[in-house]
Amino acid sequence: MAPPSQVSVWAPAKINLALHVTGQRDDGYHLLETLAVFTRFGDTIEIMPASEDSFHAFGPYSADVPVGRDNIVAQARDLFKKGTDLDMPTAITLEKRLPVASGIGGGSSDAAATLIALNTLAGTDMDAGALAELGTELGADVAMCVHRAPLVAKNIGDLVTAVRPFPRLHVVLVNSGVQISTPRVFSGLTNRANSPLPKIPSQFATDELDRWLAATRNDLTAAAVRLEPEIETVAERLVDAGARFARMSGSGATCFGIFDNAQDASQAAATIADRQPGWFVVATETTAHGDQYEPD
Repeated sequence: MAPPSQVSVWAPAKINLALHVTGQRDDGYHLLETLAVFTRFGDTIEIMPASEDSFHAFGPYSADVPVGRDNIVAQARDLFKKGTDLDMPTAITLEKRLPVASGIGGGSSDAAATLIALNTLAGTDMDAGALAELGTELGADVAMCVHRAPLVAKNIGDLVTAVRPFPRLHVVLVNSGVQISTPRVFSGLTNRANSPLPKIPSQFATDELDRWLAATRNDLTAAAVRLEPEIETVAERLVDAGARFARMSGSGATCFGIFDNAQDASQAAATIADRQPGWFVVATETTAHGDQYEPD
């Protein structure tokens, strides 16, 4: 079969439903335990063969995409070429719909989608595990985003275990326009040796999930709020709009709210967006293992 002439791959938002910081290694990396899910809302990576490498971004948040050596998509392209010994120039286009530096894995998901797309375009037939191992060089979040389904990640985020079955969740993502440096958040931690995640239930029914979440934390929240106090306001807006659970994702500043159904989530998003027209507000749904990505 001839290789495709163009590949488009979805780069979903990542939500850390819970994130516990359990220690720190001698090399400075923090030890984590997180339950992460992925959504139908995100960015899109499109790649095709070209005479020379190029990168172009468009979309609502394209102006915030780093260029040059700080561009993680270009880093992922170069890493793939190095890891596979392939010299295949490509033209990469990124539709940037997720805010940058916002705690929902936007750049990491873009990098993961780039690895997936290049793997398809080149016909190298690497499985998710191999792509995730390759992506770890760019950060543990990239490895998580290669799997793109409910998972628990441990160690520095590179030891990944699938969580299934897991319910699809109706969520609203909200960011007030704040960008937060992840290293600054970690440097602001007052405790780096917290308790691990509770045991994962064998059946994550809705009621069980609510009880489990109530017993968990995001250990980065306090440090992030000290940098950007508005994060607390965002979480409060979600609760006021009817979320049965709300929390900051990752190192912030995006917060998520879980709702009972799509209608409630859409109504909440509309209410928040009406009151805060400058904020990033999206109602979407998380995906399960085996789902085909159908973007919102």
